[in-house]
Amino acid sequence: MPDAHANELLQLVPRAEGKQSMKDFKSDQEVRWCPGCGDYAVLAAVQGFMPELGLAKENITFVSGIGCSSRFPYYMNTYGMHSIHGRAPSIATGLATSRRDLSVWVVTGDGDALSIGGNHLIHALRRNVNLKILLFNNRIYGLTKGQYSPTSEVGKITKSTPMGSLDAPFNPVSLALGAEASFVARTVDSDRKHLTSVLRAAADHPGTALVEIYQNCNIFNDGAFEVLKDKERAEEAVIRLEHGKPILFGSEENPKGVVRDPLTGDLAVVAVTEDNQSRILVHDAHNPSPTTAFALSRLADADTLHHTPIGVLRSVERPVYDSLMSDQLDAAIEQHGKGDLNTLLAGNDTWTVIG
Repeated sequence: MPDAHANELLQLVPRAEGKQSMKDFKSDQEVRWCPGCGDYAVLAAVQGFMPELGLAKENITFVSGIGCSSRFPYYMNTYGMHSIHGRAPSIATGLATSRRDLSVWVVTGDGDALSIGGNHLIHALRRNVNLKILLFNNRIYGLTKGQYSPTSEVGKITKSTPMGSLDAPFNPVSLALGAEASFVARTVDSDRKHLTSVLRAAADHPGTALVEIYQNCNIFNDGAFEVLKDKERAEEAVIRLEHGKPILFGSEENPKGVVRDPLTGDLAVVAVTEDNQSRILVHDAHNPSPTTAFALSRLADADTLHHTPIGVLRSVERPVYDSLMSDQLDAAIEQHGKGDLNTLLAGNDTWTVIG
C-alpha cells in the first residue's frame, strides 16, 4: 500500500534561511574521542552533508544512547539528546511522531543498538517511523574499554572473553532486513564519498532508514575492517552495490560477480566468464521482497569480511507510521472533536476531599 504522505514528509521540516555551510553544524564542544577514532570521519561527513538538506538546524534533532558514538549530539550544532542505554529509537519515535516538523536522527553503536537496545531497534524498523538511524559498528565495546559486543566474531579474545567469544555475532543488515526495514544500507567510515552518498539516500527516504557504518576503534579493535580499506585487498573483498547495475567487483584481470545458484536459490560469488556473464545478478534495491537483499547481506564471512556488500541493499516504499498515526488522530477529532486532557485524567470516579 503506497503512503499518500511519502513526498509530503520530506517537505514538513522548515527550510533554512540563507545558505548553510559545514561550520554552521559544528558545535562549540571539544570533540573528545580517542585520536584516530573512526568517529571523527563520520562526524565530519555528517556535518559536511547536513547543509545539503537545506533544513533549519533548529528543526534537526540527534538522539543517541550510551557509548562512544553516543557523544555525537554534543558535537552537532542542532538540538539533541544523549539518552538512555539502548533506548534512543524509542525516545526518537516519540519525538518523530509528535513533532513531524523535525528531522530526527538516531546515533547508536553495535553494543547500544543490538544488546540492551535490540528490541527497541527492531520495533522502530518494523513500524517504519520517520527516523534515520546511524549504527556505528566497531565490533567491540569501546567506551567500557574493550569487551566483546554483539557483532564480535566467534573466538574474539577480549577482557570479558579471555578464552574467546562463544556467541555467534549479529549481522546488523540481516537483522534489519528480517525486521522488514524499508531502507537498509552499509558503508565505511573512511570512504567519505560513499558514506555521504548513502547518507543522502537515507535522508531522502520516507520512513526508517538504517545505515550500518563500519567504524574503526583503533584502541580496542584496530584493523577490524582493514581488508575493506586496503586498496589491493578491497578490490577482491568489497562488493559495491548500485541499483540497476550488475553486481560485479574484483580487478580487470580477475573480475568477479554474484549469481543465483539454480539448485539452491542461494547467491554465490563466481569468476566472470563468457559462459556465465548473462547470469550475473542485477541489483534491485527497490524489490518489494527482501529475499535477495537478505541473501546479499549473508555473502560476507563474519571472520574475514571477504565479499562484503556496501551501499543501499534495500529501499522500498512502505506506509510511514507517523503518517498513519496522524491520519487516525485527524479521523478521531473529526468524529468526536478534540478531547480534554484534564477530563480524561480525572475520569468519572473522582472525589473532592474537604479537610
